[in-house]
Amino acid sequence: MESSNLFLLVQSLSAIEKKDARRFLESPYFNTRQDMPALFDLLCLEKMPAKEQVWARLCPGMAYDDTALRLRMSYLNRLLETFLLVQDTREKDVRSRLRLAVAYRNRGLLGHYERNIRAVARELEQQPLRNAHYHSLLRDYHFEIHLSTIAQKPTDTRSLRELARSTDVQYLSSRLQLVCLELAQKNIYRTGEDDPLHRDVLALAERREWCELPGISIYLAAYRMLLYPEDEAQYQAFKQKLAEVATAFPDDEMREFYMFTINLCIRRANRGEPSMEQEILKLYRMALEAGYLFENGLLSRFTYHNIVAAGLRCGELDWVEDVIRRYSPMLERKYRDSSTSFNLARLQYARNRFDSVLSLLQKANYHDPLFNLAAKTLLLKTYYVLGEHELLLSHIDAMRNYIHRKKVIGYHRTNYLNIIRYTERLLQPGSLDRQARSNLRRDIEKEPVLAEKEWLLACLAQEKS
Repeated sequence: MESSNLFLLVQSLSAIEKKDARRFLESPYFNTRQDMPALFDLLCLEKMPAKEQVWARLCPGMAYDDTALRLRMSYLNRLLETFLLVQDTREKDVRSRLRLAVAYRNRGLLGHYERNIRAVARELEQQPLRNAHYHSLLRDYHFEIHLSTIAQKPTDTRSLRELARSTDVQYLSSRLQLVCLELAQKNIYRTGEDDPLHRDVLALAERREWCELPGISIYLAAYRMLLYPEDEAQYQAFKQKLAEVATAFPDDEMREFYMFTINLCIRRANRGEPSMEQEILKLYRMALEAGYLFENGLLSRFTYHNIVAAGLRCGELDWVEDVIRRYSPMLERKYRDSSTSFNLARLQYARNRFDSVLSLLQKANYHDPLFNLAAKTLLLKTYYVLGEHELLLSHIDAMRNYIHRKKVIGYHRTNYLNIIRYTERLLQPGSLDRQARSNLRRDIEKEPVLAEKEWLLACLAQEKS
């Protein structure tokens, strides 16, 4: 029962939302059933009671009826969905004020209508955002103006022209965002073909009457940067445009823009531009300090790991330690301990404190297979550096079995098996022979899928010395 949609919905509510939901269920306007608040209270418990216990609390003295209980739960679920919708419309935002204006017009209260529609126009102009959502609101506003105008002046076409223009801008700003998201995805995964419609969308967006609007100009700059990832001029042009329009976009879109640039810089770094490592770190720091990387107050564990990795590659060890400890509380609770211990272990490895690495890696339980393999790889490197060859060989066998048992596929399977294979070759008795070292170096350098290539080459060079 703890996996039911209803229980998961109730558990997702904050303490304040639970109080509001309780008052909602007690309101006879929304709910006339007396058993709904009681059922809600039971679902608010940290551990859900058995269904029979729930039934006994709701219907004391009655024989357990599974169908009747399910019907009650289904009804409560519908009520709580209505509660979420009511909560969403309580905020006096522009869209809700526009809906209110429409309601007044439909009732013939034109004075009320005029006051509200003027307020909508003021709020649209004064609020800073100029993204696709803003243009969607503007389009709805002009649609409402057209309906009210045409009812009074059937020959007036000005409102229709304004509606057409706002519709075009709303479409282009939304469509350009999708074009850029698709191109960014292709740059990473190398899949799919270009949509022929993209060329028409871009040609329209580049027309003089639209191309300088923030919601269009930033995506045009992003498109050019993503289309020509090696062109430094396009990269710098996008960064400049991003600084110019930063206040015109919400945090989630700013996060999107920063990830465009970060992924592009990672790609360039992987192709042999070492200066991009500092650029990646700079971008992460800027986005982190501006608050763009958080979703609902939480930092993704993947972003957390990537920020730490960027700092370690640039040797910013003290800053990395500050990031690990400062932002650990902002990770999802179920990943917090494992993510913190793993990244502290990475930091201690960089500081050559290998005993601490072993201690930190043994503390946490890494349930995610790829996360587990990353930890196992760090442990492999630590055993190698410490010269614990017997432990290392045993660890390699366990790691290989884990990869086969967990059915790790694709790039990750190839990568981790290659790490194991080349580490084993380093351990072979004949690996110190000049020809053997030369062959091993050649094979490592040519290996297309090998995340620890630099580490392996460094180990090989150290063995030579």
